[in-house]
Amino acid sequence: MKILLFGATGMVGQRIAAELRDRGHEVTGLSRGGPVKGDVHDTATLAEGHDVIVSAIAPPRDGTEPEPPFLAANRALIDGARTAGVPRVIVVGGAGSLQVAPGHDLVDTPDFPAVYKKESLAGRALLRLYREVDDLDWTFFSPAAEIAPGERTGSYRLGGDLLMTDSEGRSFISAEDFAVAIADEVDEPAHPRRRVSVAY
Repeated sequence: MKILLFGATGMVGQRIAAELRDRGHEVTGLSRGGPVKGDVHDTATLAEGHDVIVSAIAPPRDGTEPEPPFLAANRALIDGARTAGVPRVIVVGGAGSLQVAPGHDLVDTPDFPAVYKKESLAGRALLRLYREVDDLDWTFFSPAAEIAPGERTGSYRLGGDLLMTDSEGRSFISAEDFAVAIADEVDEPAHPRRRVSVAY
C-alpha cells in the first residue's frame, strides 16, 4: 500500500515508518522540520494516490503551540483526506485521555505529571474531534502510560478506553511494539472509528 505518514521524524513516527517499510509498504514520510517537509494543511494535495494516512503529530509539551492551532491542523488533515479520497486515517494519540476508572481520565488524576498536562489535554480534544467524524474509517491509537524506545517483541495487548496495566501495575509499551500494533491495523483494519489502547 501507499501510506502518507505525518510526523515521520518523531520517536514513534520513525518506528512506524521503519515497520511499514519492512512490510513492503511504500511510505511517504513527512515532517515539519525533517529532510522531507510537509504540512497537514496541504493534505488534500499530498495524499492523492495514497491508501492510508497515518498521523504521528503531537503538540509540543511546553505549550508553545496551544490547543486551537493543533486542532485546526488536524481538521485540515481530516478535510484533506476527504478531498483526496483517502478513506482510512490512523492517528497516534496519547495516554492522558485513557480512563483509570469509568468516567475518570488519567490526565485529570492528582499525580499526573505537569510536564505532560498541556500535551495530554490537547490529545483528549483530538480524540473528541475524531469521534465526531463519521465519514472516514479512522482509528485512534493511545499508548500505555509509559512509552519509550526499546525492544521489538511483536507482542502487545489491545484494549479500549481503560488504561491497561501489567501484573505489577505498570502501564508500558515500547515504541517499537506500538509501531507494530499500528502497522498491524494498516495491514488488517479491525477497529474503524474506535480508540484503541496498546500495552503489554
